[in-house]
Amino acid sequence: MTTIRSTVDPKSAGFAVNRDAMLAKLVEIDAEHAKAVAGGGEKYVERHRRRGKLLIRERIELLLDPDSPFLELSPLAAWGSDYAVGASVVTGIGVIEGVECLVSGSDPTVKGGSSNPWSTRKSFRAADIAAQNRLPVVNLVESGGADLPTQKEIFIPGGRIFRDLTRASSAGCPTVALVFGNSTAGGAYLPGMSDYVVMVENRAKVFLGGPPLVKMATGEESDDESLGGAEMHARTSGLADYLAADEEDAIRIGRRIIARLNWRKLGPEPARDYGEPLYDAEELLGIVPTDLKVPFDPRDVIARVVDDSDFDEFKPLYGTSLVTGWARVHGYPVGILANARGVLFSEESQKAAQFIQLANQIDTPLLFLHNTTGYMVGKEYEQGGIIKHGAMMINAVSNSKVPHVSILMGASYGAGHYGMCGRAYDPRFLFAWPSAKSAVMGPQQLAGVLSMVARQAAAGRGQEYNEEHDAAMRTMVENQIEAESLPMFLSGMLYDDGIIDPRDTRTVLGICLSTIHNGPIRGADGFGVFRM
Repeated sequence: MTTIRSTVDPKSAGFAVNRDAMLAKLVEIDAEHAKAVAGGGEKYVERHRRRGKLLIRERIELLLDPDSPFLELSPLAAWGSDYAVGASVVTGIGVIEGVECLVSGSDPTVKGGSSNPWSTRKSFRAADIAAQNRLPVVNLVESGGADLPTQKEIFIPGGRIFRDLTRASSAGCPTVALVFGNSTAGGAYLPGMSDYVVMVENRAKVFLGGPPLVKMATGEESDDESLGGAEMHARTSGLADYLAADEEDAIRIGRRIIARLNWRKLGPEPARDYGEPLYDAEELLGIVPTDLKVPFDPRDVIARVVDDSDFDEFKPLYGTSLVTGWARVHGYPVGILANARGVLFSEESQKAAQFIQLANQIDTPLLFLHNTTGYMVGKEYEQGGIIKHGAMMINAVSNSKVPHVSILMGASYGAGHYGMCGRAYDPRFLFAWPSAKSAVMGPQQLAGVLSMVARQAAAGRGQEYNEEHDAAMRTMVENQIEAESLPMFLSGMLYDDGIIDPRDTRTVLGICLSTIHNGPIRGADGFGVFRM
């Protein structure tokens, strides 16, 4: 039998404590998500509505197929910065006329939809996801271009947005621009470099330089409509392929464009004869301990995520701090690597490297479930080859060609973050639970290392060590590292693609795997040199 027998007791006191803590974290995160949804605030939302315009999320809702999901990406971008949460742009994956598309739209209630440094970074990530997963791109355009006071951080790197559009087209991934309002300066190149352009009559304005700039640069007198109006571009310049009567009509036309793409997925079809997990997803709330030093069995998570709770474990008696095995999620085959007791030893590293090679041999995507404090340290382990064995695992992850998806459930510290396919290792998607933490090491360990170094330096100079100063330093460092380890901080930095409710894990993975299968699934032909 390969059905997982979960040992979670939902009636236990420990489960209740964990559940309450997770729910409290979700309340905090929901409050931050609400800030992104609020856009520029009530004043600017009301002004936008008085102009007879739809909000960005209303536009997206009308664009997508009825009752279909929308996987929003990086919703907390810019959290903790001087810019609005969400970075004045909404990005995500949604289904339009049965086709999974990357949808991106500026929020015109936030500084007229102008781009700030975080907007460009968020757009870069969305473009990477579209390119890696062979997705058509739909841009909902209403933007004043760059936020000029921050141009030094936008202008030079921001050109990549237009490069990505043309590369998408060259790769056979159609790009569509629906223009609802102003699209000026650099923003004019969004429709200019798209395959299909729809402009709303009497609303869309697309020009490299508006009337004031033209007057300054050339002395020419002009008005918005003759310089860059939708009808002019439809009848005279040819930039507009379709002239829409209003916003709803533009969205209707956009849907018809996608319907006519004759789009076909290149990856294998999922199995259709699968069942739901045997255990309730609600129970995912109570599995992760409030203290991440306390281990938990990732099989209890896997049992509530994979089809039929069916999991063929690979090498179950070897390297037991890492659980590996085969399963399906919504009919899609996956290989799973999940941390069981935090620390990665040599055995776990070798086991992981072999398993990753096997997944590449049979063209199977990999799912990494993080809860690791990193690779084991100490004389015994150094002499036993932990460096070369950890390097073996990281080598395998780095050179694996099958798609990777990472979920940060608990700790993700040190090089363990790398070996488990952290952000720098280009997983197709990376999401975090509210319980996740990630840093070079734990706050106490990092502060302790700094304290030891300072003590040694003082002793080397023959000075007495100031214990009061040491205690203050350790407290400051621990607080700083703790704050910088939390998921909202990391999500704001775009180090993940969003913080998800654990109960939504199976749904999110299903969307990700379906998206991944827009392109072919092929494993690596070879790996780098494994140090034995």
